[in-house]
Amino acid sequence: MATDKVPQNARRAALASLVGTAIEWYDYFIFGSAAALVFGDLFFPGSSPIVGTLSSFAVFGVGFLARPLGGIIFGHMGDRLGRKRALVITLMITGLSTTAIGLLPTADSVGMLAPVLLVVLRLVQGFGVGGEWGGAALVAVESAPEGKRGRYGAFPQMGNAIGVVLSTLAFGAASALPDEQFRAFGWRLPFLASLLLVGVGLVIRLRLMETPTFQRIRDSAQVVRSPLKDVLATHRRALVLTTGMRISENVLGYIILTFTLSYATQEIGLGRSSVLFATACAAAVGIGSTYLFGALSDRIGRRPVFLFGALFAAAMAFPFFWLLNSGTAVLVWLGIVAYYSIGVGAQYGIEPAYFAELFDTRVRYSGISIASQAAGIIAGGLTPTVATALLAWSGGSYWPVATYIIVAAAITAVAIAFARETVGVDLDDVRQDQPLTPAPTNIAGRSSA
Repeated sequence: MATDKVPQNARRAALASLVGTAIEWYDYFIFGSAAALVFGDLFFPGSSPIVGTLSSFAVFGVGFLARPLGGIIFGHMGDRLGRKRALVITLMITGLSTTAIGLLPTADSVGMLAPVLLVVLRLVQGFGVGGEWGGAALVAVESAPEGKRGRYGAFPQMGNAIGVVLSTLAFGAASALPDEQFRAFGWRLPFLASLLLVGVGLVIRLRLMETPTFQRIRDSAQVVRSPLKDVLATHRRALVLTTGMRISENVLGYIILTFTLSYATQEIGLGRSSVLFATACAAAVGIGSTYLFGALSDRIGRRPVFLFGALFAAAMAFPFFWLLNSGTAVLVWLGIVAYYSIGVGAQYGIEPAYFAELFDTRVRYSGISIASQAAGIIAGGLTPTVATALLAWSGGSYWPVATYIIVAAAITAVAIAFARETVGVDLDDVRQDQPLTPAPTNIAGRSSA
């Protein structure tokens, strides 16, 4: 019976990480779509189109400022109290803040208070998302059967792509309304729908079991006193490398899913719905490619698959814009789908397993959360703003943006070159140079955490 129970728990954990992550990233990405398509006019009226877009993208980037704090706090909670508790709380925070955005008054009603409230709710949303990814990744990876951590770790990443599909389709449906209705109330509907999705996610996550790896740490009273302090003292190399490895995927993903929406509609003149449909198709194909690349890394190693993704991102930077600038719907669709599903999928699908295998169980949640959110600030949140500014600086030419993608890919390739291969390592036996500090134990011998 034991051998049957392990795969069942692993499948349940994978499903919980996928569904919950899909909901969290649905919440996050509908903000990106709204920032590209409507927030500039509603919350920053009177600006030129480029200034309005820059302002709304800046608010989009603000959410990344709160993500490291979320990663630190929920990383601490996840390493001290367990992965499950942190995941339930992050889902509630993100979902409720997203719903509240859908109820915000615009600048026409309350003036400058409108963008202030938008920024506050975006910060709260980012705080929740900051603690989400690390927990979802570990629930899947730490529960996975031996030799299948790559494919099980791909499930939360697939949830990300599902969230993109849901958010893009939701905004696509809303934007099909007449323009006056879309700006009056249509843009709010995808945000308000988050409340229903959060209810579904909570039911699934509350039924989740704690991961076997963390449970063994807790049962043996090895929970550490200060995960943040210990991970900074004992895993500095892993923190730097994992941060560097996330740069390319962050830049490329937000270029395709966020910046391309405004570039294709404003610079090329493509229809809003057609571009949203192309990004939805890209994310849909990315669901499968993410899983395939994760599974492939179980067979040939994490490093070669990850490196392939970074090199593909660099090689396709200029051809991607050639396809966009053709203005031909089929070529635009092909460029967006291929670039996202391969360039992002080959990197993103590997990250949960690879990063988890670089950190000790006792500080793993904190470690991968800090690295992930640090990369988010450096690359993800700033990317739409930087790309839009580069476009304005060059007079509408795409070459600085393509160069930006190549530089990000080069940073990731260097980080991969210095990282060790981790396929086959024992998650219970990942150790660094310095010992960690166990938390005090109670009379029963269990950690007081």
